[in-house]
Amino acid sequence: MSFAFVLALLFSPALVPQEQQKPAQPPDEANPPEEDEAVAPEKFVLNPLESERNVKVGNFYMHKGTPAGYRAALARYERATKFNPSNAEAFFKIGEAEEKLKNRDAAKTAFQRVIDLAPDSKLAHEAKKKLDKI
Repeated sequence: MSFAFVLALLFSPALVPQEQQKPAQPPDEANPPEEDEAVAPEKFVLNPLESERNVKVGNFYMHKGTPAGYRAALARYERATKFNPSNAEAFFKIGEAEEKLKNRDAAKTAFQRVIDLAPDSKLAHEAKKKLDKI
């Protein structure tokens, strides 16, 4: 007999006692395993510095003055609010971007959020002016 044949016989699943064989378990449908971390949903934790960074990048896109720039800026401002949900500046910028994209209801919602977050701030005063114009 060849050496490979002897090894195959020794490690054959049929020769392993039943206690050592693992039964095939159905996958847990409620909690499937993540195979690729890239497709896992992103988790946001409070990070004011990352929030401010996203606002700055959004400002860069906003200054382009194009609809594509406004959409890119809006995405960055929204991301900023995920890192810091109390960032009134990010919500104000969302309102401005929505206003440029002619989404009046979304702009009103964002400006109202600024007023709710920082009622006595300069941004709230500006948001009230913007709400009066919309």
